[in-house]
Amino acid sequence: MAKRSSLYIRIVEGKNLPAKDITGSSDPYCIVKVDNEPIIRTATVWKTLCPFWGEEYQVHLPPTFHTVAFYVMDEDALSRDDVIGKVCLPRDTLASHPKGFSGWTHLTEVDPDEEVQGEIHLRLEVQPGTRACRLRCSVLEARDLAPKDRNGASDPFVRVRYKGRTQETSIVKKSCYPRWNETFEFELEEGATEVLCVETWDWDLVSRNDFLGKVVIDIQRLQVAQPEEGWFRLQPYQTKSRQHDEGNLGSLQLEVRLRDEMVLPSSCYQPLVQLLCHEVKLGMQGPGQLISLIEETTSTECRQDVATNLLKLFLGQGLAKDFLDLLFQLELSRTSETNTLFRSNSLASKSMESFLKVAGMQYLHGVLGPIVNKVFEEKKYVELDPSKVEVKDVGCSGLHRPQTEAEVLEQSAQTLRAHLGALLSALSRSVRACPAVVRATFRQLFRRVRERFPGAQHENVPFIAVTSFLCLRFFSPAIMSPKLFHLRERHADARTSRTLLLLAKAVQNVGNMDTPASRAKEAWMEPLQPTVRQGVAQLKDFITKLVDIEEKDELDLQRTLSLQAPPVKEGPLFIHRTKGKGPLMSSSFKKLYFFLTTEALSFAKTPSSKKSALIKLANIRAAEKVEEKSFGSSHVMQVIYTDDVGRPQTAYLQCKCVNELNQWLSALRKVSINNTGLLGSYHPGVFRGDKWSCCHQKEKTGQGCDKTRSRVTLQEWNDPLDHDLEAQLIYRHLLGVEAMLW
Repeated sequence: MAKRSSLYIRIVEGKNLPAKDITGSSDPYCIVKVDNEPIIRTATVWKTLCPFWGEEYQVHLPPTFHTVAFYVMDEDALSRDDVIGKVCLPRDTLASHPKGFSGWTHLTEVDPDEEVQGEIHLRLEVQPGTRACRLRCSVLEARDLAPKDRNGASDPFVRVRYKGRTQETSIVKKSCYPRWNETFEFELEEGATEVLCVETWDWDLVSRNDFLGKVVIDIQRLQVAQPEEGWFRLQPYQTKSRQHDEGNLGSLQLEVRLRDEMVLPSSCYQPLVQLLCHEVKLGMQGPGQLISLIEETTSTECRQDVATNLLKLFLGQGLAKDFLDLLFQLELSRTSETNTLFRSNSLASKSMESFLKVAGMQYLHGVLGPIVNKVFEEKKYVELDPSKVEVKDVGCSGLHRPQTEAEVLEQSAQTLRAHLGALLSALSRSVRACPAVVRATFRQLFRRVRERFPGAQHENVPFIAVTSFLCLRFFSPAIMSPKLFHLRERHADARTSRTLLLLAKAVQNVGNMDTPASRAKEAWMEPLQPTVRQGVAQLKDFITKLVDIEEKDELDLQRTLSLQAPPVKEGPLFIHRTKGKGPLMSSSFKKLYFFLTTEALSFAKTPSSKKSALIKLANIRAAEKVEEKSFGSSHVMQVIYTDDVGRPQTAYLQCKCVNELNQWLSALRKVSINNTGLLGSYHPGVFRGDKWSCCHQKEKTGQGCDKTRSRVTLQEWNDPLDHDLEAQLIYRHLLGVEAMLW
């Protein structure tokens, strides 16, 4: 039995932010920290005081986390980014909102005395004496202290205060993981009620010392001759009242939901899983009604979650196609009008959406990636609606003339026709690239719809059923919001966003088979009609080939793909190289293309070059961040592993941003979570000369000075399946609607 915690986070938008730039605007983005650890960075929205992000994330965490904080920042190209304000949500606050915390909340000022992190290791003991007891406080070490100096570290010392008397430790230079091992004694009077205060400070030669956090200990709870030792979380100074500032820094709209699940052993879920699988295998021929009951009792607000949980459970059982086929039949049995087929947010529609994201995301990237990238790179002004056209100057310097509205409309139509044509051509060529299970599922959908609506008058209905998912619920949303589908790292600017919206509309018209109803909505889309009509023919030909897959072909394709060990994650990274020895030793990072599969982490010079295995998956012992001062970058990770003869090794890899860093860490942690010999501690620094840069230990193979974070991961659509968790989530849903089942 294990407790699992996860956070659903949606950062919607901000409003009334203060201007940080001389232009009277700001370039805001959000950083999300869990216990002061940055895990998410949103895209920057340029030149606005009311940014819209609309980004959502799922984060898996250890149940012991304390707070999640949202920092709104202003990006600066030349200087350090400015902090606008923050929202802090303690775990207790989130736990008190079972349905999630949602709404607008004011940003508060970031006070340096409140920005504390880390823990301190203390040993406390009350010793009996002849006249009075003595309080002994041993300050052993600290970990993960806030870096306060420009070098990415601090110079920490500890100040111990009791009953008006103060004692201090020595100063440990340039470390966020200091070790003191110093002991202080205080005389303790009988019945004393004072508290012991242990404060951590960063020493500064010129300016005032920086506060790093404190621990307050109630002496009365200590027992004579019974030492108490442990790690204590550093706390900030008591929060200052800022009611008069409330709202001055703007507001942030958030949706945050904490989910704690106690996951039981697999055997506990077997009766439920067997019942669901038996019903799906029998399909419409069986007497089972559990799937129908789940659909009927699922509210609109949680239908997507239930659909995703069911889909992942059946994926793990090899029954995803059969599950979706049953949902198709259930929806077709209650549908009489073809124009409403799969247009509602039913369990079938939501399950198919999740299925396409889980099984077809790599395929989507292959088809749409080049077209979306081209739109971003060209940055052309595109507009078809005459009421929104902006006339601009064209021509060479000194020969400017106003561009006519007709010229703008014609150039825009040409640009969109080119993009739409390229997309349709790429789609037509992609039949073999589409995953076999996706093709087989569309084949079942096509056949079921054709059986339900036979006849020449319904000739297009099976095609529209396929495109309602492929185009309207998969391709079009990805075109309009490429960042949410990981096609781009940043949101589109206003000009590019308009081009993508018009292209998505055109794709929807093609997906609707160019019906009169779709043409009547926006008559100004008429210039694209020749390409749309041609696209309808291309799309029908593509779907005909797509669903033309037999059981044998499906198995052969699946077998071929399974032998290829598809990458869990891939992309360019910089690997650390060390040259020379002794005082002449230097280090640098070399750019290579990395591939992470369920077997190994490998690399090549380019994506198409021959791969070389770097680390076998079974040999990974930890994947963790490296502190900024080690390489002058906060985006470096280390993969700790053993080589073929069992010797510990470390590979240092640099990413380009915090999101890429966390995505790689998540992928590495998830694929190695069941490895034997995973480390509980590690060194966040590097071993240089004769000591670790983090804690200054001289023993290279000694125990690490910080705890590993193997349970902190970002959820992705291609995550390894967790069968027990999905079964628990379905069981919990059934418990919640138990009264409605009878």
